[in-house]
Amino acid sequence: MANSEGMLVVVSGPAGVGKGTLCRALFEQWSGLEYSVSVTTRKPRPGETEGKDYYFRTTEEFFKMIERNEFLEWAEFCGNYYGTPKFHVEKVLKENKTILLEIDIQGAKQVKKQYPEGVFIFIVPPSYEALAERLRGRGTEPEDVIRQRLNKAIQEIENIKDYDYVVENDEIQIAVEKLKSIIIAEQCKVKRKSLFFKEGRK
Repeated sequence: MANSEGMLVVVSGPAGVGKGTLCRALFEQWSGLEYSVSVTTRKPRPGETEGKDYYFRTTEEFFKMIERNEFLEWAEFCGNYYGTPKFHVEKVLKENKTILLEIDIQGAKQVKKQYPEGVFIFIVPPSYEALAERLRGRGTEPEDVIRQRLNKAIQEIENIKDYDYVVENDEIQIAVEKLKSIIIAEQCKVKRKSLFFKEGRK
């Protein structure tokens, strides 16, 4: 993967910071990105397509993929397993495209170990109070769980030193423009270009 011409972009941050909202807005506004399709052991939902929404595998197949080191990262969530398959990422990178992976902080750590040349972007809330308001605004969790998430978020923000960029998610459109600018700047870096001009003197 290290010799690929494409670029892997990882967008990460604490729960409730709005990673998914930002990434969805980015994809809606910009066609120059490829989505990282995950492998999952859960059953397909109506309308979901193999290879587009997810790669659907049995738990046995998933664990065989783990044994063969076929994931950049993987995790268990609500009784099902999810992972970022190397084969999909490698395919996109070899096509000289930029692939975006929206993931939690632990997953980002796994990815960086295997692909340190990726671009790692950390999303932060404008304030502790704003994050608390967003988590409570979901209306899906009791107060004690929200407090646990807030405490965890404070701890997770310490991981910011392991990232290349930080983007504050205050106004969605401004944050999306910052993400775009980061990706475009990285695409233009000399180290990512394989074109070299040679002097044509005889």
